[in-house]
Amino acid sequence: MTFEQLGLTDELLQAVAEQGYTAPTPVQQQAIPLVLAGRDILAGAQTGTGKTASFTLPLLQRLAENHDPHQKPRRVRALILAPTRELAAQVYESVVAYGKFLPLHVEAVVGGASIGIQTRQLRRGCDIVVATPGRLIDHIKQRNINLSNIEILVLDEADRMLDMGFLPDVRQIMSLLPKQRQCLLFSATVPNAIKALAASVLTNPAEVEVAKQNATADNITECVYGINREYKRELLSYLIGSNNWKQVLVFVRTKHGADRLEKQLIEDGIRTVALHGDKTQGARNKALEYFKTGKVQALVATDIAARGLDIDELPHVVNFDVPQVPEDYIHRIGRTGRAGASGVAVSLVCPEEAWMLIEIEKLLKRQIPRIADTGYEPVSLKVMDAPKKNAPHKVTGKKDFRHTKKPANRAAKPTAGKPAAGKARKRP
Repeated sequence: MTFEQLGLTDELLQAVAEQGYTAPTPVQQQAIPLVLAGRDILAGAQTGTGKTASFTLPLLQRLAENHDPHQKPRRVRALILAPTRELAAQVYESVVAYGKFLPLHVEAVVGGASIGIQTRQLRRGCDIVVATPGRLIDHIKQRNINLSNIEILVLDEADRMLDMGFLPDVRQIMSLLPKQRQCLLFSATVPNAIKALAASVLTNPAEVEVAKQNATADNITECVYGINREYKRELLSYLIGSNNWKQVLVFVRTKHGADRLEKQLIEDGIRTVALHGDKTQGARNKALEYFKTGKVQALVATDIAARGLDIDELPHVVNFDVPQVPEDYIHRIGRTGRAGASGVAVSLVCPEEAWMLIEIEKLLKRQIPRIADTGYEPVSLKVMDAPKKNAPHKVTGKKDFRHTKKPANRAAKPTAGKPAAGKARKRP
């Protein structure tokens, strides 16, 4: 199948050709005709499947068909919500690229950037807004944007939005939209929470499923190195140096850990930059630019980059810290093996993290191959189940009370020297 057969206009076909795309991906083949027909969509699509174009191209065509060039100022007619600044920025770039030959204007509204500049841009008017929920709420409160003319709403990476606690913001935004609108919901996973959200925002949706849930791409080679925590950095530096890796994305669990590993890798002679939520938007943009253009070999990132980092030929991903949420493993390694390219995903697993590896393998329903010869003392990764009730957590050493029932209400014991609760102190 070709893009011409999907019913796209000449302007969009020209823009697609300039991007170097010749044939639509499976999600594009299914979703584009449905969106052009005005249907609501619930799409389960993994990262790297071309889902951004699957909603951007038909959205642009539908808006262009009813565009009024005399409308001053322009009214916001389409809203695309994304969970992170990086993902919003990449969707914005896609809308600009695909809409290059159309008379439509798009603005990005994300946190970490000047709200004053965004306010001026919104008040000048635009056709499409790409936003993160939190910053959009800020503009709604300041009455900088009117959502009453929205014709198309897109919720991109909806599961990640829920994971990040944006559901109240999303519901608040939804309450301001017209009841008659087209809604497109895209999610890498479709748990019950997403199904409930879909039931509340979609009308008779068409379902698009292009990949098995909880599955990784076939063109990604995965492996696990069992190694003690104190040797992880040495092994990582050795793998990068001895294999001459030119571009590697390294995932860590914490912001502090990202900064620390950045300094250590630089000391080892590896050009490195860190990316996490405490960085300013300017620093985050610069880190991504340096990594994409090859100015640095390694990008050390928290899960902020697990979604929203789109590099067509990123060859290597390393889990320096194993993700505690099994689904995050799929999103992390999904940064490689994109657009048909092959990739390698390496996980450095210490004994304290072995239970997390077991949970990931339960989700995948298969074992990830182990590399036995690491050059360090052998480490066993056998059977470490998830922490038991009240057992010390294998990573923090703290007790895990998440599964403990709360005790029944009882009268508190009086503290020595203080009257019991409910008893008045006698005056002397």
